[in-house]
Amino acid sequence: MTRTREADPTQYDLHHHGDAEVGPGLVDLAVNVRAGTPPTWLRERLTASLGNLAAYPDPTAATAAIAARHGRPESEVVPTAGGAEGFVLLARALRPRHAVVVHPQFTEPEAALRAAGHDVDRVVLSRGDPHGDLTLDPDAVPASADLVVVGNPTNPSSVRHPAAVLATLARPGRTLVVDEAFIDTAPGEPDSLAGRRDLPGLVVLRSLTKTWGLAGLRVGYALAPAELARDLRTAAPRWSVSTPALVALEACSTEGARAEADHAARIVTADRDHLVAALGKLPGLDVRGTPAASFVLVRTPGRTDVRERLRERGLAVRRGDTFPGLDPEHVRIAVRSRDITDHLVATLREIL
Repeated sequence: MTRTREADPTQYDLHHHGDAEVGPGLVDLAVNVRAGTPPTWLRERLTASLGNLAAYPDPTAATAAIAARHGRPESEVVPTAGGAEGFVLLARALRPRHAVVVHPQFTEPEAALRAAGHDVDRVVLSRGDPHGDLTLDPDAVPASADLVVVGNPTNPSSVRHPAAVLATLARPGRTLVVDEAFIDTAPGEPDSLAGRRDLPGLVVLRSLTKTWGLAGLRVGYALAPAELARDLRTAAPRWSVSTPALVALEACSTEGARAEADHAARIVTADRDHLVAALGKLPGLDVRGTPAASFVLVRTPGRTDVRERLRERGLAVRRGDTFPGLDPEHVRIAVRSRDITDHLVATLREIL
């Protein structure tokens, strides 16, 4: 594996996301939100919450529910307006001397840090090695880094890093931010650090967007040491998390909801295995890494036109060249039902 550190903020479009790829008449394989969501019971809870919109949002119940779910005191829980707001709050609350973002990964953490005036050092996995597995070597992270951001599972690679490996990055004087927006797309949430209170400076960010289909509601939360959690609340606009979002946080933290999410994750896992197996039979296409989330990163060596060719045939996938460390030969594909997967693979076979 070759690793380099980059600092050029203009080389990649850090604000491009999968929603920009979709459009009328296109099958959506670009956005990683689970199909058929939110479920009816959650829609009903959200609808009922509209009767309370005259009152200012009260995060008390949601905070208590999240704390109970993860076995943490309420002082360590910060509801956020989507996982992305967590990165903005961290960028406002922290004053890092040496911020490091591990790439390729979700680009909003770096964008938020740069917008707040912080310099960012990129650690790029598998740079120059098109067959690299995109797994994290903790030795690639500079010892001088006092802020490290990494995704787990990582978007767009779908690689899940072992919790024990991530834990080695935590140390006094460093803030370690682990983005677990996709951790619940795997049964049992393996390698989650959400319940770890023993690791110094650990911040875990979670989102309800993917599993529960709440991208339009903007709802997530941060788990952090009490002092840093207080700083995050101070950095946030007052009442930034809406009443319906807080209701969703409480509702999706129950044992019943977690069981439903786990069942959904088992379906996603089976559908992903079907997708990976089918892609593996295509000549001229490589699946990068070992996928562990609700999407797959693929490379088509020598072909930079695949995304547009798919789009011409009514299939929208996510371009890869806006992620530091990737290029136009990469696309990200969301896991969908098997009939959609089979249609995608048949179309790719024609294109390739």
